[in-house]
Amino acid sequence: TYILWSEPVPQQPGKLKKYYVGSTSNPEDRLIRHNRGKVNFTTKGIPWVLICLEEYRTREEALQQEKKIKGRGAGRYLSTRETGFKPSA
Repeated sequence: TYILWSEPVPQQPGKLKKYYVGSTSNPEDRLIRHNRGKVNFTTKGIPWVLICLEEYRTREEALQQEKKIKGRGAGRYLSTRETGFKPSA
């Protein structure tokens, strides 16, 4: 289960400022796919930065955690963890 962050830059006014939560067995490849525009939902957020990665023994456990994070909100979830990540205001 991973959390990505996309922060807008002045030169790209339509760019998203948001989190993206997902699960994959290959986080490095998945991040590359997000940043190359291969995932339609995240195209407007390029470039994405990986800010949290959690490994689980089974896909089911990973998907349960993904659902829990999405239900709570990624920002709120991260505030309870020591990731060192602080989004800009």
